[in-house]
Amino acid sequence: MALIKRVPADLGIEFIGNRRLCLAFSALLLLVSVGSFFWQGLNYGVDFRGGVLIELKTKGAADVGDIRNRISNLGINGATIQSFGEADDVLINLPSAGDNTADAQPMIDRVKAALTDVADNYRRVEFVGPKVGNELREAGALATVLALLGIAAYIWFRFEWHFAAAALIALVHDIIATVGFFSMTQMEFNLSTLAAVLTIAGYSINDTVVVFDRVREDLRKYKKMPLPSLLNTAINQTLTRTVLTSSTTLLALIALYAFGGEVIRGFSSGLIYGVVIGTYSSIGIASPLLIYFGLRRTDISLPDAETAQP
Repeated sequence: MALIKRVPADLGIEFIGNRRLCLAFSALLLLVSVGSFFWQGLNYGVDFRGGVLIELKTKGAADVGDIRNRISNLGINGATIQSFGEADDVLINLPSAGDNTADAQPMIDRVKAALTDVADNYRRVEFVGPKVGNELREAGALATVLALLGIAAYIWFRFEWHFAAAALIALVHDIIATVGFFSMTQMEFNLSTLAAVLTIAGYSINDTVVVFDRVREDLRKYKKMPLPSLLNTAINQTLTRTVLTSSTTLLALIALYAFGGEVIRGFSSGLIYGVVIGTYSSIGIASPLLIYFGLRRTDISLPDAETAQP
């Protein structure tokens, strides 16, 4: 605590002067993310693509290659088998075989019969029909769009349109970059990772609002300071708070990633990446955009008491 108190309130780091470098980096990041999405897409989990998910515990260390061959010999195409957590845990994803559990049951029984001498017990067997998967994808996309619009509306009401537009662009940047992360790594994208994307949007806007609030306060306080210098001052004044908040959040997320198990590995990975990107966008994207949107002091509504001052 004593060390934190010694940190200067204004660190004097030149962020706005390097805004073109930040914007160029973000443009490259978005280009890679969008390119990866259209080139190889997302590795949808059973939640979104439909199919059967089987998690089993094997007798001893799992031989993924042997299990893959056994399922392939059944004539089941498109199955994916991977290690899951411990050495004796295996996750099997089977393609959809109809619109309900009854249609998929014969395939599930065949797989279990082929793995009789390998499986110790089956921890879960889940089925999602293709229609349900499509509906979940559409609902997830709609939830993301509505979240963005709701956040933009709040910022517009809370601040001015310049802030709302900058915040919305930064949020879209964070979401595209996070979805691109899942596309590039081919980590499974399911309902939990979608929840991580929406959580990142909320976390990012929290940082952005803190910076914007200080910007508006400084616009009222420093009547003659040039806008780039004022924005840089506002960012530096909130930087310690931003870094400390992000660091403590990352400590918890890293613990989840390390000890939370395979079930939430994708969720925690997405949040770790998103917190870093969200913190960066609040500083390097949202604030510099205010310059390009032509923010002026006359755009800020002032209380009557301040308006009356000379």
